[in-house]
Amino acid sequence: MEKFSILGFLFVILCLITRDLACKGETLEGNCLKADREALLDFKNGLKDSSNNRLSSWIGGNCCQWEGIGCENNTGVVISIDLHNPYYLEEAYENWSSMNLSGEIRPSLIELKSLRSLDLSGNSFEHIPIPKFFGSLKNLQYLNLSNCGFRGAIPPTLGNLSNLQFLDLSSIESQLFVKDLEWMTNLVSLRHLKLNYVNLSMLHLEDCGLSGSISSLNSINFTSLSVISIGGNYFRSKFPIWLLNLSSLVYIDLSSSQLYGQISPGLGELPNLQYLDLSGNNNLTGTIPESLSQLEKLTHLDLSCNKLQGPIPASFGTFKNLNEMWLGSNELNGSLPVSFGQLSELVKLDVSWNRLTGILSEEHFSKLSKLKFLWMNANSGLVLNVSSTWVAPFQITDLSMASCNLGPSFPTWPRSQKEVSLLDLSNASISDTIPEWLSQLEKLTHLDLSHNKLQGPIPASFGTLKNLNEMWLGQNELNGSLPVSFGQLSELVKLEVAGTRVTGIISEEHFSKLRKLKMLWIDRNSGLVLNVSSTWVPPFQITYLSMASCNLGSSFPTWLRSQKEVSFLDLSNAILLESLQGRLPNSLKFSFGNSIYIDFDYNLFEGPIHFSNNRTIPFHRTHHLSSSNCSSLIVLDLGNNNLSGMLPKSLGQLQWLESLHLNDNKLSGELLSSFQNLSRLQLLDLSYNQLSGKVPSWIGTAFINLTSLHVLDLAQNNLMGEIPVTLVELKAMVPEYNKNIYPLYHNVSNSWYEERLVVIMKGQSLEYSRTLSLVVGIDLSDNNLSGELPQEITKLFGLVVLNLSGNHISGQIPESISMLHQLLSLDFMVSLTFLSYLNLSNNNFSAPLVTKCHDEDLDKKYSAIEDKNDGGYIDQWFYLSVGLGFAMGILVPYFVLPIRKSWCESYFDFVDKIVKWLLRGRTTYAKDHLRR
Repeated sequence: MEKFSILGFLFVILCLITRDLACKGETLEGNCLKADREALLDFKNGLKDSSNNRLSSWIGGNCCQWEGIGCENNTGVVISIDLHNPYYLEEAYENWSSMNLSGEIRPSLIELKSLRSLDLSGNSFEHIPIPKFFGSLKNLQYLNLSNCGFRGAIPPTLGNLSNLQFLDLSSIESQLFVKDLEWMTNLVSLRHLKLNYVNLSMLHLEDCGLSGSISSLNSINFTSLSVISIGGNYFRSKFPIWLLNLSSLVYIDLSSSQLYGQISPGLGELPNLQYLDLSGNNNLTGTIPESLSQLEKLTHLDLSCNKLQGPIPASFGTFKNLNEMWLGSNELNGSLPVSFGQLSELVKLDVSWNRLTGILSEEHFSKLSKLKFLWMNANSGLVLNVSSTWVAPFQITDLSMASCNLGPSFPTWPRSQKEVSLLDLSNASISDTIPEWLSQLEKLTHLDLSHNKLQGPIPASFGTLKNLNEMWLGQNELNGSLPVSFGQLSELVKLEVAGTRVTGIISEEHFSKLRKLKMLWIDRNSGLVLNVSSTWVPPFQITYLSMASCNLGSSFPTWLRSQKEVSFLDLSNAILLESLQGRLPNSLKFSFGNSIYIDFDYNLFEGPIHFSNNRTIPFHRTHHLSSSNCSSLIVLDLGNNNLSGMLPKSLGQLQWLESLHLNDNKLSGELLSSFQNLSRLQLLDLSYNQLSGKVPSWIGTAFINLTSLHVLDLAQNNLMGEIPVTLVELKAMVPEYNKNIYPLYHNVSNSWYEERLVVIMKGQSLEYSRTLSLVVGIDLSDNNLSGELPQEITKLFGLVVLNLSGNHISGQIPESISMLHQLLSLDFMVSLTFLSYLNLSNNNFSAPLVTKCHDEDLDKKYSAIEDKNDGGYIDQWFYLSVGLGFAMGILVPYFVLPIRKSWCESYFDFVDKIVKWLLRGRTTYAKDHLRR
């Protein structure tokens, strides 16, 4: 009975399995699916087995046991077919022929839904093309059809094999060719590709993540190649010389492929070349080959963003068909060839960011009637010298001549350019007023006149530029008020008038239609007064706002409460009659995922700082600065205010914070352990507060992974206890030669946010900004620290500033302090000859200063004291010998001449002759001068 029950249970299980397979329309024969077996048999019927032995095992119901067939253990589905010929035709013909397969490849393979690997290499499928249906084997990961004798075009359907990792189509005697390899860009999983001896006519492999050298590819048949586009890869290779043998080339794109070395002059011998792009490789060096001017069919030339040097070949002016020439961002020098004026087909010319010099005359543009795009910016030696009545032969759309010499008068010729949309004349040495006719350029979208010496008012007519997106007028000497008509610029996104002398009231009307405004920089205009209602809601959502040193009123501008997308906010030194003081608004939200910069430096904010659980920053007990995502904060500067209270624990939640300035306030309490979460912190300035407690040991141990903190300023507080030895774990202070790795100098919407820090060095207050990242320092001065100076601190070899003055530190100064070669301190300690200043005053150090010489290990017989005495001895003898020399030179004649009268007479006769000769010459000169 028990046996019957077990048999019955097994029968039920078998029925369930059978039913499941039946529902899928599949049945198992042995371990092989019937559908797979039938597909393989049909595939076999199309093949010719010359020895009748290769496929002799393909009988019976279990196809998983057939030679060359692989199945998945659990399901029995066929996953691989390996029928490659293990012998090479040219080495062992008899063995090869005995294993050779030929015939046709039938589409029944498509039924093998789970096929992952197919290897037919080394067989002989002569005179047939590669089957197009191979592109339907969706799960295929490995395909090897090398040396199979296929002929014809490689089917683009292979691009459907998105899971393919290995593809080999190479063959020594192959008659395969490719017209276009653009389909290969869809092979996103491809890791290995072989196309040896395949006849290519077009090769498109842009941005495929390819790497390795391409300087030599002799095994591939490229004789018919007309297009090679393999830019955006990682070849790290010299310029491929094999290209010079491909006379059929029409199109070459090797841009951004990390090529290095010189451009071969042989490129000029490719008679059919029309398109050449070698841009963005950054390491192509040498001069531009003059032979490129022989490419008569060339329409597009791009050599930008490399390190090319020397002059631009004057022969480039002979290009008859050139439409675009990009030579920017190199190190080219010399003048712009006058022959460029003959490029009658030129539409785009970029020579920006080079070292070009010389005069630009009307002749340079004489026949450029089709020119639309002209970028010549960042060539400070270029001087434009054209007549004030000159009318350019072109209608430009993009014109950038920033940092060229266009002044002092404002150039008048752009007045005729009615199609211009981008006009950049910044930093162009213009000292004129802004002309009214600029407002007639109705298609302007980008106007940059910044960093000149423009004077006078901003034309009110600028408010009629209805298409304007960006206007940059900062760093000039403009005066007058900001035109109210600016409020009509409905397309304006960026407005910058920082660092001018603009004055007057800014009202709500100035912003009435600026719905698209994202960046507003009007800082450093102390005469600007913001006068808006406390209930005003701006029509825009600002992202970058800088109103530093402007007059914002006596309280924090409440309209900022409505700005939900702020990522940069600078209200430092905002003034009215007094510094901005009082409370911050209830809420100020920042955009999610953006870098956030806050600078409220040099105001009179008061009250405590506190981050609550809902991520708010209250600066007064009832008013808050709220952030929807304060974790994105990068810079927080609240220094030079009247903030008081305890440091908030939740400051430690700002995990992206790189710079924290809370200096010059009235903050109290201890340094919080939550600060150890600030793993990206580069600068921490808590100086000039009322902090108490000990310098915590976690500054080193908890920051063991903190490799970026290079400025720690805790000066002028009430800290006590010993200096923790764990400071040695501050890794950014260990390298002796600090590099500009952590630049506290950020690009914010095409402008720069500069970090600032005042460092006490050599007894002086020095302000650092752009070079702040090169400053490595610890300032613990003017606290109540005691104990000995830990020897471990001398392992911070990169220290430039170490200020421990004004404490109660005792004990000996470690000898190893002489290893801090970067310290800019003290020159009276003999062992620290590299120092120029050291302040250890008001401490209790004991024991004499150690005067260990740098060369003591080289010569032991001289002590430090002897060296010092020797130096003084040499100095004394030097001054004594000088004095004796003067005395001997004056007194010797007086003692020697009286000995013999004849010597005395001869000496003074010689002196008389010299005096008479000098007087005679002077008299002759005077007479000649009177005659003239």
